[in-house]
Amino acid sequence: MGMVKRAGYLSLFLLGVIGGMTTSAASAAEPLNVQSDSDVAAQLGIVQGEGNGVTAAYLNKAATRLQGAIMSLRLQGLESEALSYRGASHFQDASGLSKENQAILGYLSAHPELGWEGASGQLFNPLAGLTAGEYDKVLLEALGYRQGVDFEFANVRDFAAKIGLTSLAKQSDLKNVHIVSGTLEALRLPTKGGKATLGSLLAEKGKLDPAILADLQKPTLRLMQSDATGSYLTDEKGMTLYYFSKDVADPNACTGQCLANWPVYSSDHFIVPAQFQASDFSGFTRTNGKKQVTYKGWPLYFFVKDTKPGDTLGNNVNQVWFTVQPSGGGVAIGTKPELGNYLTDANGMTLYYYEQDTKGVSNCEGKCLDKWPVFYSSSLSAPAGVDLADFGTLVRSNGTLQTTYKGFPLYYWVGDKLRGDTTGQDVGHVWYVVEPAKFAGTKAENAAVKTSK
Repeated sequence: MGMVKRAGYLSLFLLGVIGGMTTSAASAAEPLNVQSDSDVAAQLGIVQGEGNGVTAAYLNKAATRLQGAIMSLRLQGLESEALSYRGASHFQDASGLSKENQAILGYLSAHPELGWEGASGQLFNPLAGLTAGEYDKVLLEALGYRQGVDFEFANVRDFAAKIGLTSLAKQSDLKNVHIVSGTLEALRLPTKGGKATLGSLLAEKGKLDPAILADLQKPTLRLMQSDATGSYLTDEKGMTLYYFSKDVADPNACTGQCLANWPVYSSDHFIVPAQFQASDFSGFTRTNGKKQVTYKGWPLYFFVKDTKPGDTLGNNVNQVWFTVQPSGGGVAIGTKPELGNYLTDANGMTLYYYEQDTKGVSNCEGKCLDKWPVFYSSSLSAPAGVDLADFGTLVRSNGTLQTTYKGFPLYYWVGDKLRGDTTGQDVGHVWYVVEPAKFAGTKAENAAVKTSK
C-alpha cells in the first residue's frame, strides 16, 4: 500500500528515465558524432564547474552573482589579472569567500567601469541569484556593447535578442545550464563593429584552444520556448523537430505522403543543448535508404507547414505528432491500431495500470513486482493533449517512489523486451495500457485508500 504525494515538476526532457535504450528489431542504431554544449564548454574551459567539473548536478544549480562576475572577467580575458589582484575590496561581504573569490571582488571593486558596483551599497551579495537580464548584460559587454551607450538595462533582454543572444530570452530562474548555452551562443557571435567572433578573439589572446573552438562551427540544435508549448527542440535554424507516436514499434511507420508532409531530420555531426545527453541521439537508415536522426529511439521530423523559426504547427497534429520537450525524465505517447494512443516511458517502453489498484494505492507487492516493476520519474514534461497535473507520486510501503497517472500507479511488464512491445496488455484480464484520453481509473474498491489526489 502507499500514500500519494504530488510530485515536484521541472518544466525542463520529454523523453528519458531508463538509461539503456531499447530499439526495435526493425532498425539498427547507428552512432553519430554528437556532443553536448556542456561538454564543449568544459573542454574549452570557458565553464569550469565545481568539484567534479561540469556535472549534471552542477548544471541544475541556480546561477549566482559571483558566477556572473567571474564569467564577465573570463569572457573579457581579465580573469587571470583579477585572480592576481591583492588590493582591498570595499565589498563588506567578501571576507567569507575563498581567497580567489576575494581577489575577484577586490578587482571588481577597483574597476567600477566593469559595472559590478554591488547589489546594495557596500554589499555584493555574491551568492544571490543571477538574473537572465544580468547575464545578458555580461554577454553584451563581452561582445563590446556598453550600457548607457548601446542599450539600457531596462531593455537589455530585447537588445540581446536583437543581436542574436536568444537562448535566455524566455528564462526566469537562471541555472548553470543556461549559463552554458548563453555563453556558447555569445562565443559564436561577432563582436561589436567587427567580423571576428568573440571566441576567435579569445583564442587569439591564448584564452581558448582554437582546435576545440572549431567544434562550435558544427550545427547546434536549439532549445526554444513558448507559452503554448513550453520548451521544445529545434534544429540550428530554429525549425521545430517532432516525433511520431506510430514509430514506437516501427521507425518506418511514416511513408509516402506522410514523408512529404513530415521530412526527416538527417545529420551525422551536431551539438545538442546541455539539457540533453549526447548519447541519447543516434541514427538509422530508413527502408528507402535515407538516414535519419533519432532521440531515445524516436525518429525526428520537420513539418512542412512550419515556415519560420519557432513555428510549432505540427504539435499534436492528429494526436500522433509531438514536439520533443526536455525535462529530467518523462513520458511519451505510443500509437498502435489495436490500442490507440497509450503512455510509454521516454524510450518507448509501454506503461501499464493494474485493475486491482485503487486511487493512491498499489496492490501489487512481492512476486507481483518481480513481473511488473514500478515506473518512476522525478520530473516530467507531458506531451500535448496530456495534462501534466494528472501525474503524481506514490510512496510505496517500502519507501520507494512510483509515478501515478490520475492517482493510479504505473508499471512496466518484464515480458516487454523492445520499445513498442505491448505484451502485457490484458495479462490475467487485469493489466492494461493507459489510454490518456479514456483512462478514468479502475473499478476496484478499497476502503483503506489514503490519497492526496
